[in-house]
Amino acid sequence: MNQQKRHAILDRLTAAIPEPKTELCYGTPFELLIAVVLSAQATDKGVNKATARLFPAANTPKAILALGLEGLKEYIKTINLYNSKAAHIMTLCRQLLDRHGGEVPKTREELEALAGVGRKTANVILNTAFGMHTIAVDTHIFRVANRTGLAPGKTVREVERNLEKWVPVRHKRDVHHLLILHGRYTCVARKPRCPSCVIEDLCEYPDKTI
Repeated sequence: MNQQKRHAILDRLTAAIPEPKTELCYGTPFELLIAVVLSAQATDKGVNKATARLFPAANTPKAILALGLEGLKEYIKTINLYNSKAAHIMTLCRQLLDRHGGEVPKTREELEALAGVGRKTANVILNTAFGMHTIAVDTHIFRVANRTGLAPGKTVREVERNLEKWVPVRHKRDVHHLLILHGRYTCVARKPRCPSCVIEDLCEYPDKTI
């Protein structure tokens, strides 16, 4: 795929989704961090249901620590892997207080040093909370990037590198959520909704559902 076509794809998606943003509910960088940690192998809808109960009761590192491990589990027990996630969150909260004065750090290295936070989570926080041009490649972005030909790669890291290289600056801030939303609602995993896709004629997927 050439750059002209890549730019056209992103321009059309931007026109179709003019304000792409996360579907996780949050009010502060810390709330977003907790929501993203909880979202691994879970749906945003499920996370939002849990955090709608959790955040009014505890939405700071100190307040979550005050709940205790078992208290935290009561709020998040509807989410997959809640036992390990609760343990990570408790450690993460202690780390934030000990190392960062309770604030969420703004560098990838500091974020990745926190319990339960990998590169993808760090990229989400940097992009969504702090407006940086980072791209967190999840299953939706990996699928869309490969299926369309926008930024093919055999690994998540390869797709991330290709997107960083080929996405123009004007789209860098929003491309993360743009591709997630396109993958979540149009370019779905089992049977992509090609007839209603705004980039169908630009997409290089050979098995379109037309």
